Amino acid sequence: MSVDLVLHWLSIAAIAGGILFSIVGGLGLLRLPDFFSRMHAGGITDTLGAMLIISGLMLQAGLSLATVKLATILFFLLVTSPTAAHALARSALSHGLRPLVDEDGEERPSTN
Repeated sequence: MSVDLVLHWLSIAAIAGGILFSIVGGLGLLRLPDFFSRMHAGGITDTLGAMLIISGLMLQAGLSLATVKLATILFFLLVTSPTAAHALARSALSHGLRPLVDEDGEERPSTN
């Protein structure tokens, strides 16, 4: 088994994993009960899905200028995506939107 074949299958696995995480994140955005749960699902799966997809593309590109460009994009995604999710959640809290909780402070189960 050659190194090229191993890199090929690793890149396919990373891209497929990224696609899977992105789809699960999209389903989480549709199914979760409140804004903050949806923000968590979207922020986590967006970052992880993009990281896996770009990592798979970097494995496909080999050592080239395209890999450097993909690494730069990955760095900015890893920095900006969680920061944007945090800023959006803080803004929602400061404008009066509260997380969905019971009277005891416990999370309520979803009504779906």
